[in-house]
Amino acid sequence: MQLTTFSDYSMRLMMMAAAHPERLVTIEETANAYGISRAHLMKVANLLTRQGFLEAVRGRTGGLRLARPPEEIRLGALVRATESDFAIVECFASGNKCRITGRCRLKGVLGEALEAFLAVLDRYTLADLALRPEDFGVVRAA
Repeated sequence: MQLTTFSDYSMRLMMMAAAHPERLVTIEETANAYGISRAHLMKVANLLTRQGFLEAVRGRTGGLRLARPPEEIRLGALVRATESDFAIVECFASGNKCRITGRCRLKGVLGEALEAFLAVLDRYTLADLALRPEDFGVVRAA
């Protein structure tokens, strides 16, 4: 199973915000810290704000912060909010045209594996991923 870039960037942005509880983090500094697309990260921040994971402060000195303590943010909930489709094989997707779907046991086995994957993520919180600000290797301009 492979998560989308969207989910990957979501976890990265959340980790950056968790590492800086004393201040707002910006899209720019997060993109620079990870060497990732600023435009894509803006879409991620928008969804995470709408889903209640982040709070956005607008304006020249604005930025993002966690909407809840990192101990209350389950990784499983974050992945469920950011993954639009867990269709890991054709029979999970709408428009399935597989000829053996009615008799096949693969969907059940893979469904169980997906549930186990998410159950493991549900055991962990953002606090379990916490890094120190210096771990990001980026010095913020004053």
